[in-house]
Amino acid sequence: MNAPKNHHKQHQHQTHQIPKPKSNKPITEILWVSLVATCIKLLLIPAYHSTDFEVHRNWLAITHSLPLSQWYSDQTSPWTLDYPPFFAHFEHFLSFFASLVDPIMVHLHLGLNYKSQPTIYFQRLTVILSDFVLVFGIYRLTRNLGYKERVLIWVLVIFSPGLVIVDHLHFQYNGFLLGMLLISISALEEGKDLLGGFVFAVLLCFKHLFAVAAPVYFVYLLRHYCRGGFIRGFGRLVIMGSAVVAVFAAAYGPFLYHGQLLSTLLQIQQVFHRMFPFGRGLCHAYWAPNFWVFYIILDKVLAFSVVKMGFSVQAPTASFTGGLVGDSSPFAVLPRVTPMITFSIVLLTIAPCLIKAWRDPQRRMITRWIAYAYTCGFMFGWHVHEKASLHFVIPLAIIALKSVEDAKHYFYLSIVSCHSLFPLLFEAQEYPIKFLLLLLHASLMWIGFSSHFATTTRKAVESEQTRYEKTRFVIGRFGKLYLLGLLAVEIYGQLVHPILFTERLPFLPLMLISIYCAFGMMYSWIWQLRQIIKLH
Repeated sequence: MNAPKNHHKQHQHQTHQIPKPKSNKPITEILWVSLVATCIKLLLIPAYHSTDFEVHRNWLAITHSLPLSQWYSDQTSPWTLDYPPFFAHFEHFLSFFASLVDPIMVHLHLGLNYKSQPTIYFQRLTVILSDFVLVFGIYRLTRNLGYKERVLIWVLVIFSPGLVIVDHLHFQYNGFLLGMLLISISALEEGKDLLGGFVFAVLLCFKHLFAVAAPVYFVYLLRHYCRGGFIRGFGRLVIMGSAVVAVFAAAYGPFLYHGQLLSTLLQIQQVFHRMFPFGRGLCHAYWAPNFWVFYIILDKVLAFSVVKMGFSVQAPTASFTGGLVGDSSPFAVLPRVTPMITFSIVLLTIAPCLIKAWRDPQRRMITRWIAYAYTCGFMFGWHVHEKASLHFVIPLAIIALKSVEDAKHYFYLSIVSCHSLFPLLFEAQEYPIKFLLLLLHASLMWIGFSSHFATTTRKAVESEQTRYEKTRFVIGRFGKLYLLGLLAVEIYGQLVHPILFTERLPFLPLMLISIYCAFGMMYSWIWQLRQIIKLH
């Protein structure tokens, strides 16, 4: 009598088991997302491109036409090679295919300022294809997250409007370089420290400006990887050091092969001189929205005030706003800033996360520490380009879903960063593109963050009513006012300024964008610093 009942219960239990639908693999999902992004990038091929297009075309010609020993000494064009050797080898690799598409493209003399249709399509496509390194990097970081979380992060990174503006309109290769950074970070988060350190060393030999985070890597790997007692720790230090030395030997070693010792030393000296052009001055032609904007403005205000008071002080010239890349470092009243001063300030501001990494090297904090280091480099570095904000905006997208506060911070930061890049596209026909890119990005962030944290809110309400406001994604009054200020600055630059000044003071709208965005960037730096100190 019992057996049939048990059998019935088992049968009844089996009938209620509904098989769960199998979800697509993350690799398939991200390929679909990247395919949509690629289609958008293809549509932007005919759009505006800056002088960086000719810079990289000339690098194709240099590496294709000249022996390695002359890559960093050639001055046929003013756009000389000033990236580390691995990037030069990357250009050399591309030049073989470029010569098949259009031989003039890689001709050292005939190719100067050459812009044939095949050349434009070839260079644009190389940027698009190299972006798949970025896709792989963000895939590695998010493959173990839930479906909604990883798709939202993919959208934030792959469809980043700042990255699209800089790489696929203005023209550069930041995507695959940032992809290498994400691969390195993903290895560190997985506990694969040797791989993470190796990839970062390779990245430095592609673009040296990523070295700002090197102190964080050094302290973290020393404390996390080289642990376990003196003998084991020293052995791991030797292994890590050997891997890094091997990478730099592969990058700079070929210069030892070409020529005698004296000429080799001169070659390496020339490479570093090209990579670190300290003679360019404290600020770029278009001010990056960082701390030095306030320093320059304060110096000008003080100088004009002192002159009006009757003191004999040289009034500041427009050297900072002339739009030229040069030695724009003189100050009328405040002390002159040197590269060593900026280096010291950057290292000092990074110190809090170095102390944290030394005391308690946690894998879950490494992304936040690296992003903060790049923020410090952007805020206080020497001759910072506005495009360098991508170095911390992209990594911060990874942790944007950690908490509602992280989401709010990223929402403001990514908008400010993108708006600070608007002057890179100064032609009228590109204005709708950059505006729509930013509007679409802000809308997707708003929808995605609201949906993600609304789920968290409902769970919190069941157990504790007081957590409702803390876990809900809302923009406060201060945030709304600041974003409205961005809109006001943009309206002034596009509509009001041309009416008031016609063609006079052309740099004023750019200066207003730099100053206003600098407030947002300063807020981001302070917020990140507080998080570094507060979190354990």
